[in-house]
Amino acid sequence: MNDERFPGLRRRGFLAAGTGAAALALVGCGGGTDDKADSGSGGPPKRGGRLRAAFAGGGAGETLDPHLANLFADVARAKALYDKLADYGADLSAQPRLATKWESNKTLDRWQVTLREATFHDGRPVTAEDVLYSYRRIADPKQAFRAKASLEPIDLDASRATGERAIEFVLKRPTAEFPNILAAFGAYIVPGAYIVPGNADGTDFDKKPIGSGPFRFVSFAPGRSAVFRRNEDYWDGAPHLDELEFVVANEESARVNALLAGQVEYAHELNPTTARAHEGRGRIEIVRLRNSAMQAFCMKTDRPPFDDKRVREAFYLIADRKELVDGALSGAGEVGNDLFGKGYEYYADGLPQREQDLDRARRLLKQAGAEKLKVTLDTSAVAAGFTEAASIFRDQAAKAGVTIDVKMGSKDSYWSDILDGGTLCCYRSGAMPIEAHISQRLLTDSTTNATKWQHKDFDALYQQAQSTRDKTGRAAVYERMQRRLYTEGGFLIWGFADWILGTARNVKGVETTAPANTLDWARFDKVWLA
Repeated sequence: MNDERFPGLRRRGFLAAGTGAAALALVGCGGGTDDKADSGSGGPPKRGGRLRAAFAGGGAGETLDPHLANLFADVARAKALYDKLADYGADLSAQPRLATKWESNKTLDRWQVTLREATFHDGRPVTAEDVLYSYRRIADPKQAFRAKASLEPIDLDASRATGERAIEFVLKRPTAEFPNILAAFGAYIVPGAYIVPGNADGTDFDKKPIGSGPFRFVSFAPGRSAVFRRNEDYWDGAPHLDELEFVVANEESARVNALLAGQVEYAHELNPTTARAHEGRGRIEIVRLRNSAMQAFCMKTDRPPFDDKRVREAFYLIADRKELVDGALSGAGEVGNDLFGKGYEYYADGLPQREQDLDRARRLLKQAGAEKLKVTLDTSAVAAGFTEAASIFRDQAAKAGVTIDVKMGSKDSYWSDILDGGTLCCYRSGAMPIEAHISQRLLTDSTTNATKWQHKDFDALYQQAQSTRDKTGRAAVYERMQRRLYTEGGFLIWGFADWILGTARNVKGVETTAPANTLDWARFDKVWLA
């Protein structure tokens, strides 16, 4: 990349991918193929051209190893070069990709997966052995690959190829939601015995990465740019674009200015004020991916004052959710109801919408002996709206006689700091299946259990749901679990924020219903330049 062409793009900034379960960069909430940004006015798809996409990056340490994908830029590059067996659709259910079908035995502890006919960029077929190699690489105990926890239910020693394109996965326990494992964040398929000429350990993906994705590798300069070219032999149809270039621009202002100046055609993650300033003005297109990011306050249920469920309920009732959405998100979102996954499969949408009730909140606090409660709220500029939400909630709590001390934390260490420390914090999450949210955050041994919600009977309900073959029966168990969380859980989920993109006016085919890290988010093989 010629830096003179992109002034300001190399300024360092923070991409709010976070750490662990708090990261928005985990998974997104699906997309449909009929709802595209301004695609109608562009006429039929046009072949050719190079699209330049600006993302915040990870500096000189960036890699194209798909199993190390962490930031949004990493994932967008990985999905251009590689495929997974499945990916998340509009309702967060797993949609077939390299896998054409999956079938379980009656006890849900063995799954047969059939692969489609697909080839890697070097012409080799994608086989069952490649899948097993990839999963075993991810599960290597000496490595810290992101998808390792997601693959944990699979007994990879017992699993085997039963044909060139057939795999029997043996599980450690019955798992009805096994397809979600195939769609897991970072579970990309790479060629078995991946060897790069001149590289003894075979793990240098940055010089000649070989995947089965829609684009082939051309060049990569960590922290600066990556260029890919159309894969004419892609199993899902060759991309419309000739080339795709990822440009690193860490500051939001740099991404916006590059878009306005015609230096890039796609800018990832814009803030609501930018969107409002440019929406409908004719210079660029603003794409709002609705209901993308859960916004919450996280209460630690294992320590005072939130070890008393009456105090937690009081805090639910202190929150004016509309004021928080309007003030912290500039209205770019919708109110939450203290449950994760609004609009997703298994979401308990029959529960009444919780409203502010300061009188009841005060009564509950008095019953708990906490009339003049003082509590520290940890926040940070780590994510859009966090500091604003903290200030708004502080003022709301004062009306119920609660004194909140807002404490600003480091952007670099915030997610790790709040995982175990403190009592109350600002929190956000990207989309993922509701069962994944439960397994990662709400079981006794969950590694990212930020609310310290630890109840053996709740764990047992999760195991019951996982081993329930009948979907209606499984949904009933999940609803029972959500009713418990709604009544006494540690997440005060006040809103769901829009995820905002900007594109040049000639960019067509961008999905408008595919939040970050779903199948159709950053899916540049389906985009064209009119």
